[in-house]
Amino acid sequence: MSKTRTESDLIGTREILAEDYYGIQTVRAIENFPITGIGLNRYPELVKYLGVIKKAAAIANGETGKFSKEIADAIVKACDDVIAGKYDNQFIVDVIQGGAGTSTNMNANEVIANIALEYMGHQRGEYQFCLPNDHVNGSQSTNDAYPCATRLAIFAKHLTLLPVIDRFINSLERKAEEFKNVIKMGRTQLQDAVPMTLGLTFHAFAKAMRDERYRICNAAEEFLTVNMGATAIGTGICSTLEYRAACHKALREITGWDIQLTGDFVQATSDATSIMIYSAALRNLCTTVCKICNDLRLMSSGPRCGLNEINLPKMQPGSSIMPGKVNPVMPEVMNQICYRVIGNDTCIMLGANNAQLELNVMEPVMVYAALESIDLLINGFDALTRLCIDGITANAEHCNDMVEHSIGIVTALVPVLGYKLCSKLAEEALETGKGVIELIREQKLLTEDQIKEFMNPKNMMI
Repeated sequence: MSKTRTESDLIGTREILAEDYYGIQTVRAIENFPITGIGLNRYPELVKYLGVIKKAAAIANGETGKFSKEIADAIVKACDDVIAGKYDNQFIVDVIQGGAGTSTNMNANEVIANIALEYMGHQRGEYQFCLPNDHVNGSQSTNDAYPCATRLAIFAKHLTLLPVIDRFINSLERKAEEFKNVIKMGRTQLQDAVPMTLGLTFHAFAKAMRDERYRICNAAEEFLTVNMGATAIGTGICSTLEYRAACHKALREITGWDIQLTGDFVQATSDATSIMIYSAALRNLCTTVCKICNDLRLMSSGPRCGLNEINLPKMQPGSSIMPGKVNPVMPEVMNQICYRVIGNDTCIMLGANNAQLELNVMEPVMVYAALESIDLLINGFDALTRLCIDGITANAEHCNDMVEHSIGIVTALVPVLGYKLCSKLAEEALETGKGVIELIREQKLLTEDQIKEFMNPKNMMI
């Protein structure tokens, strides 16, 4: 039989396994919220920044004399262990929970208190020497500790997304350079338009992604404005202005980030706009990525009966019944990732929309949705870059043939022959199946030198 310890709360008593660092409120949360099967430790950043918040609070409480240096130092050491990931397996409350994050906060308070007790030479559960609520949670409420920790965690996760976006952009730019001399037909509304280069297509992809990267970085800056010291509803009850200043200073020193305190603690405590703004930026990024992936699928369609302008790397057989078929599976999976992220954005919007009075109790699902979205995009961009973009090749000869036989090149003659005559040439080419150049020769509209000059696709671009 495993040894246990007895813990109590306002509801009653429970037996806790002696080996566990979490306590009675964490156990109740495990029982109450068997929702996703995904614990807090699925997102190490979340555990880490719970440790960061509690460390900053302990430093501030020690400096302002709320409790003894011995307790403050022990909590700081315990927090350092949590930040280092040594106790991730003890953070097991489900990511979706009622109580506006209270279960998450108490999971952290209990684990840190019991680690601190061991540093002080006591046994786990001997809370008379270091209490989860009075000491680890000193000068705090779930309603400032949880939002602050989660926003910093999302910001940290955001920073890990940027390198994979950068690799994706760089791969697109390499293809833009590689394909800069490949002439292809541009299209509008899926109809032939005018010539361009394949390099311009990929350059446009890269530029669009650079713009989206800029926007998500701007949105992420919102996470660095926090409400530590707000306590329950923003009034700072059970805290002090001295603590608030000391905690803010400690947060900046621990993270190295330009963290700012909110200008209105009541507003910030009930507001989740920062998550909504960032999620909206991810949604917009996904809209751009979907456009790129859809274009890749169209440009690689065929190989005999589609556009067949580019070749995507062959990743797997494409059918259980059609021999020889290969599908564009990497753009397809990235599309699906984007749909999920867009769905998460709807969830986050609804959560933000349902804040009531002085608190938004829906933040747990919003935080989970944001962290999941970033994880999905990290994995998606990495796979799409390595297994698709890096290996794309161009069917240059086929692209050039389509340009030469297209009707769209007649647009280049509008400045010379006029729109009306060019429209007639286009219509006749469609009806007869003849090429535009062939008709120009038959009707002796231009000399051979003029045809060579005006119909050179490279001269159709500036």
